[in-house]
Amino acid sequence: MTPAQLLEHYDNASLWPEGCGLDVPAAYQRALAVRALREARGEKVRGYKIGFTNRTIWARYEVYGPIWGPAYDTTISTCEGLGSVALAGTSQPRLEPECVFGIARTPPADATLASLWNCIAWVAPGFEIVQSHRAGWKFSAADTVADGALHARLLIGPRQAAAAVAPDAGAFNARMAAARIVLRKNGVQMDAGVGANVLDGPLHALLHFLKELRACPGAADLQTGDVVTTGTWTDAWTVAPGETWVAEFEAPLTPLTIRFT
Repeated sequence: MTPAQLLEHYDNASLWPEGCGLDVPAAYQRALAVRALREARGEKVRGYKIGFTNRTIWARYEVYGPIWGPAYDTTISTCEGLGSVALAGTSQPRLEPECVFGIARTPPADATLASLWNCIAWVAPGFEIVQSHRAGWKFSAADTVADGALHARLLIGPRQAAAAVAPDAGAFNARMAAARIVLRKNGVQMDAGVGANVLDGPLHALLHFLKELRACPGAADLQTGDVVTTGTWTDAWTVAPGETWVAEFEAPLTPLTIRFT
């Protein structure tokens, strides 16, 4: 499918008739072309989504490595612990509880965990609403890339300074990796997870993404003010209007509640 056709399916929340027919590198170039179309109509990229960092779900979806894609001013919202998100315009939406970073400055070349941590302004709990335009969530890795890395919406909760969480990258990564989460729908526990599920910790996921972003021809580098959501700590769960979900993150993240309309 052409970039214009991909964007049309996104706008109409309609299923693709078939796969994208591309390999992964070509799918990233197709996704960059879709980004250009969205920017041309006035949407602004405000950051990135990293997907499939949680190794525990790779076999279920038959995607065996992380992917990434842009997030926009039209898809990101914030709250102070309780947020509402409309599902209209999404395709087969699912929910993912995640750790979100705010970028203070562009990381240096050949960034390490330590130098990358010094480029993080804040950390927050988040809910990403993911979607698939392939029926039944059956896709190839290239399909997920061409499909905007499955990004639909992102709700970001209360932020805290990264330096307030831990004094250095090692301590920060250890604390985030050990933090646990319980995910509830309408008061009933649906799943549980831990920060280490995402490539051994969200900071590791961010570093992996940075390297992949910089290896992609034509991709823009991380910028001051970008947000990056680093991957789900649990499986992705089907959601519907009228539901209330709570991610009970352990410290240093705070609990986050989302209501769907």
